[in-house]
Amino acid sequence: MIHYALVCEHGHAFDSWFADSAAYDKQTKRKLIACPHCGSVKVDKAIMAPRLAGARKRARPAEMPAPPAVTLEKAPEKSPVAMISPQEKELRSKLKELRDHLTKNADHVGTKFPEEARKMHYGETKHRSIYGEASPDDAKKLTEEGIEFHPLPILPEERN
Repeated sequence: MIHYALVCEHGHAFDSWFADSAAYDKQTKRKLIACPHCGSVKVDKAIMAPRLAGARKRARPAEMPAPPAVTLEKAPEKSPVAMISPQEKELRSKLKELRDHLTKNADHVGTKFPEEARKMHYGETKHRSIYGEASPDDAKKLTEEGIEFHPLPILPEERN
């Protein structure tokens, strides 16, 4: 499963899970993904905190700042809320464990993520696990170049 942060042509941000990147591409092409706010089917991937997988362990930086929340429009005065079930609480716990594992076993390269990902993809440097930040434009270019990366799970309580 892969999680994508998405944005419609009107700037509404939302997210969704897909079986893989091909499933996202197929659903987008068939106009099956619609904005839950306005119903627009013109949807693109939004900025994500990318990460490349690897097996080599690295020292974790002392403190990793939480990625900024994606806000493309003024927040509505009222937001939808939900109470979560025990199963959903367990899923959140597992997502937090996954994020902690990924950041513990990778190098934080900060804003040099696109540059480092390209170097590894094109064989200029040895492959290793990294994570960092990329602009929406950089993330789109990496995807167009066939460089695979994934967002780190961000849970709602991390944004509060």
